[in-house]
Amino acid sequence: MRILVVEDDKTIADFILQGLKEAGFAVDYAGDGEDGLFLALTQSYDAAIIDIMLPKLDGLSLIARMRNKRIKTPTIILSAKRSVEDRVKGLEIGNDDYLVKPFAFSELLARVQALIRRSSPGDEPTRFQLESLEVDLLKRRVKRGDKQIELQPKEFALLEYLLRNRGRVLSKTLILEHIWNYGFNPQTNVVDVLVCRLRNKIDKGFEKKLIHTIRGVGYVVKED
Repeated sequence: MRILVVEDDKTIADFILQGLKEAGFAVDYAGDGEDGLFLALTQSYDAAIIDIMLPKLDGLSLIARMRNKRIKTPTIILSAKRSVEDRVKGLEIGNDDYLVKPFAFSELLARVQALIRRSSPGDEPTRFQLESLEVDLLKRRVKRGDKQIELQPKEFALLEYLLRNRGRVLSKTLILEHIWNYGFNPQTNVVDVLVCRLRNKIDKGFEKKLIHTIRGVGYVVKED
């Protein structure tokens, strides 16, 4: 899942970005409202975290323009202000949640996850099953047969991405863009290394292999 963070305070931004990445999210970052609006209008996100006081374009105006363009990405406003008026304004222009600084990252993460659940269509899966593999997205639990599998955040993010695109071959570039930031060198082998780690946990010891390499194209999850 991909999150947009728009925050001009670099210390706070780095804190949020690190936490989200460790939780398995892919994250895009903008340091001002105009750049944030450009990303919000041109990319698809599962949620956006937006500071209210931003250079060039404030957070409320950013969200208002998103809604005017029919961008329904769920948003959380971050603000040092505690006034009811700001919260009311946010709700009126289409903001979904509001968190006062300073905040605990665990609360921010819980709010992001709740927003994503609420905004997902009724038929949006929260569990996947493929052959003997079972994945619970909400509890972040993975099981194959009787074996409980512990995955690192990026391993879980890759497995989720593959399962959401079951049967579709995903190129290394697509995986890089989804799991990491766009700045990675396309020639890097981080995708191969991550797939290898995931394959060792998901497929090793099982007769049926689920993660397949399509040589020269990318990777796909499917039953043999």
